[in-house]
Amino acid sequence: SDLLFPGCELTASTKSYTFQVDEEDDSDHILALSVVCLTDGAKDECNVVEVIGRNHENQEIAVPVANLKLSCQPLLSLDNFKLQPPVTFRLAAGSGPVHLAGWHRIVHREDASFEEDDDLSEEEDEELPPIKPAKK
Repeated sequence: SDLLFPGCELTASTKSYTFQVDEEDDSDHILALSVVCLTDGAKDECNVVEVIGRNHENQEIAVPVANLKLSCQPLLSLDNFKLQPPVTFRLAAGSGPVHLAGWHRIVHREDASFEEDDDLSEEEDEELPPIKPAKK
């Protein structure tokens, strides 16, 4: 199920926001960023937004995803840039305010295609011709 990510706002006083899920939750979570934009009160300065997460070796990495400036690029569409929570958004440069918005998908593991696989197996069995003994 998709849920709207209510978003967050990064400012000079609130430079970071962490999106995390309950560690005991068995579901898979995907957070997708759709838009990063400057909002009312932004100065004409470079506002760099970083995403801080973990790589495949579980090491923390920070990647800049947006460099916004009021006079030339006040908004950036990230085309549902998918992230695996927990993830932190940080205003690495500038004073904002920068608003981030997107969606959050929860995939329940018990829902994950076990029934579909069973259905496919039955269909495949039905489509296969019966085995006939070899002629001698």
